[in-house]
Amino acid sequence: MRVLFSLTVMNTRLAILTALIALVAAAHSDPTVTTNQRVFFENKIRPVLVEHCLECHSADAKKVGGKLLLDSREGLRRGGESGAAVIPGRPDDSLLIQSLRWENDLEMPPKKPLPPNVVADFARWIEMGAPDPRAGGSKAVAGHTYEEGDLWALEPAASPALPDVADPEWPLSPIDHFVLARLEKRGQRPTRDASPERLSRRMFYDLVGLPPTMNEMEAFVADYKANGRAAVARLADDLLASPAFGERWGRRWLDVARYAESNGNDGLSRNPTFPHAWRYRDYVIAALNEDTPYDRFLTEQIAGDLLPAESPEQRDRHLIATGFLAMTAKPAKAMNNNFAMDVVADQIDIVGSGVMGLGVACARCHDHKFDPIPTRDYYAMAGIFTSTETMWGVAANEKLTAPPTDLHVLKAAAAAKPPEGWKETVLVLESNTGKPKPLPKPRWPVGTPLAMGVRDVKKPADAKINLKGDAKKLGEAVPRGFVAACDCRADIKIPAGQSGRLQLAEWLTSPSHPLTARVIANRVWMHLFGRGIVGTPNDFGVYGDRPTHPELLDHLATQFVANGWSLKRLIRSIVLSRTYQLDSNADPGSIETDPENIWLARHSRRRLDAEALRDGMLRVSGSLDPGVMRGSIVRHRDILVNLAGNLHQPSNHRSVYLCYLRSSPPPELAAFDLPDFITPVAKRESSVRPGHALYLFNNPFVVEQAKQFARRTLAEAGPEPPPRVQLAYRRALNRPPSAKEIAQATALVTATQKELGSEEKAWASLCQALLAANEFRYID
Repeated sequence: MRVLFSLTVMNTRLAILTALIALVAAAHSDPTVTTNQRVFFENKIRPVLVEHCLECHSADAKKVGGKLLLDSREGLRRGGESGAAVIPGRPDDSLLIQSLRWENDLEMPPKKPLPPNVVADFARWIEMGAPDPRAGGSKAVAGHTYEEGDLWALEPAASPALPDVADPEWPLSPIDHFVLARLEKRGQRPTRDASPERLSRRMFYDLVGLPPTMNEMEAFVADYKANGRAAVARLADDLLASPAFGERWGRRWLDVARYAESNGNDGLSRNPTFPHAWRYRDYVIAALNEDTPYDRFLTEQIAGDLLPAESPEQRDRHLIATGFLAMTAKPAKAMNNNFAMDVVADQIDIVGSGVMGLGVACARCHDHKFDPIPTRDYYAMAGIFTSTETMWGVAANEKLTAPPTDLHVLKAAAAAKPPEGWKETVLVLESNTGKPKPLPKPRWPVGTPLAMGVRDVKKPADAKINLKGDAKKLGEAVPRGFVAACDCRADIKIPAGQSGRLQLAEWLTSPSHPLTARVIANRVWMHLFGRGIVGTPNDFGVYGDRPTHPELLDHLATQFVANGWSLKRLIRSIVLSRTYQLDSNADPGSIETDPENIWLARHSRRRLDAEALRDGMLRVSGSLDPGVMRGSIVRHRDILVNLAGNLHQPSNHRSVYLCYLRSSPPPELAAFDLPDFITPVAKRESSVRPGHALYLFNNPFVVEQAKQFARRTLAEAGPEPPPRVQLAYRRALNRPPSAKEIAQATALVTATQKELGSEEKAWASLCQALLAANEFRYID
């Protein structure tokens, strides 16, 4: 009997798990191994190889059975004495499957065959093409063994040389060189450039979250036809200078910052408001409009209270910025004996996932299973936040939810008393600005300007390791510090009398930090293309996606830092690339070759997110109020949302100014994949559901905007149907209708008017159909 494999069963499951953790790795730098394929390999294939094969079929084996190595992709493909073990796509012809099935005198394992479902997993894997994310070469870091490429994101970013391309006339910018080089290597060509009409709509929505008006569209098209791409630069500059830019991109940062104006339900039906959260919202919008350098933007949010200020206004700004660390949903104290450490865990997570794209919070109870983050590093960071007092307010003075805390008192901000005749929905205090009796200081006068945030405790100290994450079982104290695997080549020490937040910000924003610039550059790219260069924008770790264009990502990150951490300059450089300006249509062969558009031969069509869809409807109907909205509906209500009834009021302001309550999102937005505002979210889901159509048909907001749209059209287009149809199409879809569309729309209006007996209702039905159309809801 020939035996292809030999077996030595490991003694304990702990040994198996240890081996698995030591060998775990993610995709090779070649992203043809998809995320789903990698997950399948790591969950179904690698554990079996580790448990049943590697002791005799690895480079560390005392004697390699059959000269077959299964501990690397290359060894598996090369095969052993009997030939290739795997023939991709042909499981029945693969010796590996024959051995697992105990066929043709091949037996693996030799003593007892594996369960049929395990053999079926291997057959399915080979049918996929035997995708194997492992790479050659390995090294040990923080107790794990990593293969080449696994820790790519922890390597210093270096500015790469521009690659050569066969068509040097095509690129407009360095970005285009990197993209075209990849396309040419794959035998692909980019599609044609987008029309100026399509490009205008794309840029408006991407940069300011609104569609262009007819006049704006016509002006850009005329400029483009006369001056070419210089018109694109002018439009980009105008949009980046618009106050609407901060409202659009600020909303994206608020997702990362898990911004919300209430604590969220905690299992006991208690959801107290955060009446002062809106100040942080306004800070973010203003900072992005001012193009505050990203390193300063982060520093203010992590350690603003520790920064010097030149004026009371700047001092207020710094204090409000620290709301970034206080925005978390806080679990009920009565239900979690580790309440304080849960708050710390959230703050570590917002810095880890939100800023670095690294799951540091996973090391709270044990060393990270995959990434090089030991528990000691977690508690080194935890000491920074246990040395920090988090201030969210009185939490409706509800004893079974987050305990009451102090708040920052602002010096330059104006006092704001409740409106005359104001009635609290649930009266807890005279107003939200009062302070409950258990706190030592007297209450503030009604209307005192307050802000959520953080500040150092009086006696900062190192944190002790919570054994298995249990705050009641303490181990040794760990000096405050950072994640050691992220080597910034900077000697940053935390003074004994400080929390370390200022030093944490300095570490994060060091030009040599391997993650901070890469993560934000990837997110900017993602918002402009629909998909990041790294497909997992919050996870640059071992299990995250590999970059499709690693040199391009490093180019963007290094240029971002060299250009003073300017988000506007980064966005502008991407928008002015030819890659961004490509059409979203392409020939069928190109689409079939790359259906997910990973290699960027075209622009990807994207559905509008909830805010852009609502704001676009308001603008088209003529109802949008573009002014800044100060405050919030809960500004004077320190109450329980659950007992207050509907706290959402109709508004024509931008969606960013709506009241975002946890467990009670704005009803105009709720149908379209809003996050829960509990964890950092870099990329929202973008689903297509039947509920979307029902919303567009029945929601009172959509119906009202359709009515306003119709009234505006009837007032401006004259009495004849064709001009009215033309105006409605140009306003909603940024293009004129075809002759066929005019005829169909006219027939629809005529039939509807006859049925309903109302001209306005008939035209409103057409306008609603345009607002519900895919062409309105998607960006090409």
